[in-house]
Amino acid sequence: MICWDEFKKGKSKKCDVMEFERYLEDNIFRIHHELTNLTYKHNPYVKFHIYDPKHRIIHKAEVKDRLVHHIVFKELYRIFNPTFIYHSYSFRDNKGTHLAVKNLSDILRKASNNYTKPVYALKCDIKKFFHSVSHQKLFEIIKNRVNDPKFLWLVWQIISSFSIIADNSPQRERERVKGKFFRKEGFADW
Repeated sequence: MICWDEFKKGKSKKCDVMEFERYLEDNIFRIHHELTNLTYKHNPYVKFHIYDPKHRIIHKAEVKDRLVHHIVFKELYRIFNPTFIYHSYSFRDNKGTHLAVKNLSDILRKASNNYTKPVYALKCDIKKFFHSVSHQKLFEIIKNRVNDPKFLWLVWQIISSFSIIADNSPQRERERVKGKFFRKEGFADW
């Protein structure tokens, strides 16, 4: 239930969250059953558009799947957070935008000798970065640090649940481990 309380922060008035919470106990037991029996299947994403200020296409998972994402994130965070550089601020405990701005200001002041010398910075963005991440490479990175086959099975269910058609490009097929498929008992040939 702690995970549910963390998940619903700032979302408790959303219709899909309220509907899930209406039958919360049944939903939690169903998720637990599916995860325990390795029968969990990620549902399709809902696609919608936002303009804040530029146009973005968002793919949103259902509440059930987002709750599972949250559980997986907490475990992966515990494993990977110690490996991140100090100046990585997004989605990290005791970090965030305000600390990033403060530290940038401190660095700019030092690098510019109290704002007496020019300082240059490169701002760049990788177009459709998250759409272009190799599912297989991401999974391999996680697999190098995680040994639990059931947890790896769940991670793969989530990673392989998303596929997108890029603008005027052929559909990128879901990447699969060549000759290695997931079985109900766990992995074959890992």
